[in-house]
Amino acid sequence: MPSHPEFAGSFAEGLRTAALPPGAVFCDGDADLRFAVYRNNVSHSLSEALGQRFPVIRRLVGDPFFAALGRVYSETHRPRTPVLLDWGDSFPDFLAGFAPLAGYPYMRDVARLEWARGRAYHAADAAPLDPAAVAGADPSRLVLTLHPSVQVLQFGAAALTIWRQNQPGADAAQRIPSGDQFALVLRDRSLAVQVHEISQGDLILVEHLATGATLHAAAELAQWADPGHAPQTVLVLLMQAGGFIHPPES
Repeated sequence: MPSHPEFAGSFAEGLRTAALPPGAVFCDGDADLRFAVYRNNVSHSLSEALGQRFPVIRRLVGDPFFAALGRVYSETHRPRTPVLLDWGDSFPDFLAGFAPLAGYPYMRDVARLEWARGRAYHAADAAPLDPAAVAGADPSRLVLTLHPSVQVLQFGAAALTIWRQNQPGADAAQRIPSGDQFALVLRDRSLAVQVHEISQGDLILVEHLATGATLHAAAELAQWADPGHAPQTVLVLLMQAGGFIHPPES
């Protein structure tokens, strides 16, 4: 009989290759057939879990195609932990290299947005910053700490518009813009995940705040990249949504 680590390894390999693991026995029936049924159930379950995390991708390609896509992905990118919430981080890059979708470059960015929304929903809790705590603060010394759910993304295609078009009740006839799009994703005070279209300057401002830059320094860098950028709109949005938190105690 193989050792437990050997059997676990061959069992995992069998789920990928359909080869019956050495040492696998069943109380009744054909071992190969029963293992094939088990393997199919695992593959189906992983594909369904992937569809729950990337519903817009599933809608864009259709259920039959997504089921096949999910099988291919799950066979080459097995979950690394029993927590399926952590599984799927490589799916956007997988889509970018998946030959049947080569004519749809926006798929990767739509998947990146969906992954970011999942991360935001499951981000750690943190008490929002009271605006009074920073009222009158010197911007050249003020460092704002972002909520763990806050993320900014840049898309080379109209991924944000395409994602919006595929939300329940959305207008599918929206004009598809050209050029880059920028998005802010966060979980608000009511625990709802928000997605906002922002400017390039907003993105740069938030990126530098995330690194610990002062508000003044982050705003200057945003204006350098996006002349005329005014930070007030995105700062108010973040403050109202609970996107800033009290800094951790040292």
